[in-house]
Amino acid sequence: MTLTSLFKAGPGGVMTDDVGVITGDLELRTTLADDGAVTVEVRYEGADEWYRLSAADCQLADPKDHEPLHNALHGVLNRPEG
Repeated sequence: MTLTSLFKAGPGGVMTDDVGVITGDLELRTTLADDGAVTVEVRYEGADEWYRLSAADCQLADPKDHEPLHNALHGVLNRPEG
């Protein structure tokens, strides 16, 4: 199962494992595997390439926690000005 959400990176951007810090209008993707492993990635809005969010992957005991986890990550990452 995969969930995605658009967000605006805050000051300092978002650190990725692949390309370092990215900023601006981004998209969050969390993917839940059958074994409960969650992969967390971001990309520039509308781009093709996804980048692993540093230190964000995790293991869930219950698949029902995927959506709340995704929403919590989105809440932390979404930092629009104002």
